[in-house]
Amino acid sequence: MPKPIKKQSGLEQELAKLTEDLQRLQADFINYRRRVEDERKNVVEAAKAATIMKLLPVIDNIELATKHLPAELADNKWALGITGLTKSLEKSLAELNLTRINAEPGTPFDPNLHEAVMMDEESQGDAEVVAEELRPGYQLGTQVVRHTMVKVKRQPLVQ
Repeated sequence: MPKPIKKQSGLEQELAKLTEDLQRLQADFINYRRRVEDERKNVVEAAKAATIMKLLPVIDNIELATKHLPAELADNKWALGITGLTKSLEKSLAELNLTRINAEPGTPFDPNLHEAVMMDEESQGDAEVVAEELRPGYQLGTQVVRHTMVKVKRQPLVQ
């Protein structure tokens, strides 16, 4: 009689070991799927960022052209079309989750978002703030795609 109990005990141990191996394999597969999905998302975001980087100079040129539109062409249909193109492009970029970095004059200077290329040496104070935006910067989600190029000035700390 002891033999069948011993044999059954050995089978139960083997079953427990195989069940444990199967559970480990399932967990490994779930982790693998999650890792592959994360890598796929990273590749898509990197491709989106690279494409946007190629478009930013075009966007800059269109914005520059519309800023310097002569007053006598303000009602010109072609000029209005270009202005509409700018708005359409901004809407499309917003749909891609691309946002412009805030660099209004007086905004606190943040080296994570802004690239200081000029300093107003005559300004006084302890706080560094944006004096002027020289080139717009953009974020794709929370990732900075291009820093905003700014002129910085100092001003007294606000209390």
